[in-house]
Amino acid sequence: MDLEARSLQPSTKATLLAKLREYKTDLNNLKNEVKRISSTNVNTASREELLELGRVDSLSVSNDQKGRLLMTTERLNQSTDRITNSRKTLLETEELGVSILQDLHQQRQSLLHAHTSLHGVDDNISKSKKILAAMSKRMSRNKWIVGSLMAALVLAIILILYFKLTH
Repeated sequence: MDLEARSLQPSTKATLLAKLREYKTDLNNLKNEVKRISSTNVNTASREELLELGRVDSLSVSNDQKGRLLMTTERLNQSTDRITNSRKTLLETEELGVSILQDLHQQRQSLLHAHTSLHGVDDNISKSKKILAAMSKRMSRNKWIVGSLMAALVLAIILILYFKLTH
């Protein structure tokens, strides 16, 4: 009982420990009285009377202890139920956490795949830009060539007309 009283909450602990001390002192007093009575030669009638009183007191103490024991057992059962419910909640939370981590892993893999694809597209766009730049340079060079050929032909036509008209 002493251990049970010490394991309770501080508010009830002090009162129960005080009662326990009272019971212990009562028990010691009764033991001392029994020793004193048994050591002295007292008639058997008075001895029987004392034993009867002790039985009545022990029955009331026993009933009180049974009541406290039942209350303690009930509290223990309630605590066990709370622990069981907490354990269930913990397992559900753990399962939810694992599920979330799996979803996050899948999303990470998708993002990494998209990142890789994006780099491939980026490389292709860079190559396309280089090709378009080269084509643009060739096109402008071809324009200059065609323009200069046209200018040379126009100049040749003008020279031919000049010589034909002047002679």
